[in-house]
Amino acid sequence: MADEGKRQANKRGSARLAAVQALYQMDIGQTSLEETLAEFEALRLGRELEGEQYLPADADYFKHIVRGVVQNQLKLDPIIDRTLQGGWPMTRIDATLRALLRAGVFELTMRKDIPFKVVIREYVDVALAFYEDEVPGMVNGVLDSVARQHSEGYGAQE
Repeated sequence: MADEGKRQANKRGSARLAAVQALYQMDIGQTSLEETLAEFEALRLGRELEGEQYLPADADYFKHIVRGVVQNQLKLDPIIDRTLQGGWPMTRIDATLRALLRAGVFELTMRKDIPFKVVIREYVDVALAFYEDEVPGMVNGVLDSVARQHSEGYGAQE
């Protein structure tokens, strides 16, 4: 039974990574939501593409994150802007980091059923897949701050 829980968690982690990649692709490539979802589901999730092996992912959760970010972006971006330190508005951060923060903030603010620590840890792991510098620590700080601001029971989850 514990093995099943671990597999599900790994599939959600893979869904989060794929969601960040899809959001990045939509931002940079100007592809539509439906076109991006279809491409990832058909060609990437759990498959090999151009020599890269995509891990099996919870496809429904992947779609939930991507759709949720797109539908709530006008709510998410101001939260991120207010939380970023040192006058770094969303427009000054790169597209990968923008996608990562949008996905993380979406889950923290719209998915109260998932423990904040899980969401923060997973997106820090995603950041580590793309960055080797101080960015993963910054992601941790931003998401932790958002979790504190948007939770009545933040400390209860520790």
